[in-house]
Amino acid sequence: MSFKVRIAGADRTIEVPTGATILWSALEQGVDYPFGCQSGNCGACKSHLVSGEVTMEGYSEFALSEEEKERGLILACRAVPWEDCEVAWLEEDDLIVHPRRILSCKVVGLDDATHDIKRVRLAIESGGPFDFSAGQFASVTFAGCAPRDYSMANVPGDPVLEFHVRRSAGGTVSAYVAERLKVGDSVRVEGPFGTSYLRESHRGPIIAVAGGSGMAPIKSIVERALAQKLPQHIHLYFGVRTERDLYLHDHFAALAKRHDTLHFTPVLSEAVNGSRRTGLVHEAVARDFDELDGCKAYLAGPPVMVEAATKMFEQRGMRRIDIHADAFYTAAEMAQAGKKTGAEL
Repeated sequence: MSFKVRIAGADRTIEVPTGATILWSALEQGVDYPFGCQSGNCGACKSHLVSGEVTMEGYSEFALSEEEKERGLILACRAVPWEDCEVAWLEEDDLIVHPRRILSCKVVGLDDATHDIKRVRLAIESGGPFDFSAGQFASVTFAGCAPRDYSMANVPGDPVLEFHVRRSAGGTVSAYVAERLKVGDSVRVEGPFGTSYLRESHRGPIIAVAGGSGMAPIKSIVERALAQKLPQHIHLYFGVRTERDLYLHDHFAALAKRHDTLHFTPVLSEAVNGSRRTGLVHEAVARDFDELDGCKAYLAGPPVMVEAATKMFEQRGMRRIDIHADAFYTAAEMAQAGKKTGAEL
């Protein structure tokens, strides 16, 4: 048994088997539905339920608030129809869709960014060109490992892809990268994915907040904005636990010296003294800004950081549509939630 679901944005009607989600069925039938995490945590597939009834599987309130649900919004990745329906994904004036590629790559660079983060550089050998927007991610498969989602840290157009892989407890893929990956190894990359990318037509201030290896997509976003000579000020906050978790400090400090529109602020949550800002990274932003209306926010890092920052931004006047976020989940968190894919911190 199945139900018919009309997707207004694609002008298509698809068949959704009983118990399947709208997003899964749409992607299986070749519809380019906007999506990100596919697990109810990012909000990229947020849609209007025009007609019909669906059941929503578990999801994060960050991705879909109670107020949005009451207004008839759903997450296509968690929506299971129980009758014929019509849905319409949220439209954006600057929505960009890049061709999805499957790339064969080779490891050409491998070094320690911190005590638990490896910086992996991959040269594309076949399957390109690989076009993406700064802030997007790809599904990366190392030899003998399950695929994992990692954000590109390089700017679009670079011939070498850069990923930051943090070793996490129970993370078999991150352990493989830390212990066994070597220069010359072959790697499969598929993408790009995600909607938390730089909106280059926006001219208001940018608030970029990274936590841990969430610096990867934020690095791409900030460097792309500077390369494009976007005129607005960019306020980059990097939240880590201690000094040894801080990386790329000299790089961004040097960029800030060359570009008077870039302001870089490291924040240490567990430091008790020293010259750094201390505390939670979103609280540092709150201390610096009373009003955030008209700003764009780009967030990447642990889910607790992303959710706390999102709530604070909204309290300070930022519209939800102006908050673009990637919550990075560990392999253990993904397994506990029953998710099929996800990024390792």
